[in-house]
Amino acid sequence: MNEILVGYVFIASAVCFALMGIDKSRAKKKKWRISEKTLFTFAIIGGACGGVVAMILFRHKTRHAPFIFGFPMLAMIQIFFLIYLNK
Repeated sequence: MNEILVGYVFIASAVCFALMGIDKSRAKKKKWRISEKTLFTFAIIGGACGGVVAMILFRHKTRHAPFIFGFPMLAMIQIFFLIYLNK
């Protein structure tokens, strides 16, 4: 069960990371963007760690308070639950 949960969080993080990268690329090209609601949805359902890494690597959404505080907070909560559930 715990391996499945860790795998799920890993996949959700990879998806969130990819979405942030795609959104940053589209922002540079002035193309259609991925909504902030979609980005937050993937962070909430388990992808916050990938979102935080993407924020740092892509320098994306680093001026938006909901992302600056929300993604790291969600990541900490998700990491806490992963550790708690693996005891």
